[in-house]
Amino acid sequence: MPMPTWWGQVNKRLFNPRAIAGGRWPVLTHVGRRSGATYRTPLDAHPVDGGYLFVVVYGSRSDWVRNVLAADRARLRVGGRDVELAAPRIVGRDEAFRALSDEVARPPRLLRITEFLRMDLVAS
Repeated sequence: MPMPTWWGQVNKRLFNPRAIAGGRWPVLTHVGRRSGATYRTPLDAHPVDGGYLFVVVYGSRSDWVRNVLAADRARLRVGGRDVELAAPRIVGRDEAFRALSDEVARPPRLLRITEFLRMDLVAS
């Protein structure tokens, strides 16, 4: 796992609410797999051919990743608009980097991020 899970808990409780309130980050809305509650998570999201790619900083065992995989869908608020996404799947670093445009900065190797979540746009 690239980042310690305790840091993810700090982010979830302290920094995420501020990031959502600031309105500058893409925000993924997803449903809890056990609770059924609606959650909003600010994420590093990048448009790719036919959908979006998310950087999975804390690994695929993160609550938000497990929620999205269980629900098989989520909604992303990006650039002032909402997009529906489906067919979530974990992809590796090589596949993710091929999908990203050259202008997108790759996560630093120091973070040891090897998992990404890719989702497809749902046709309206």
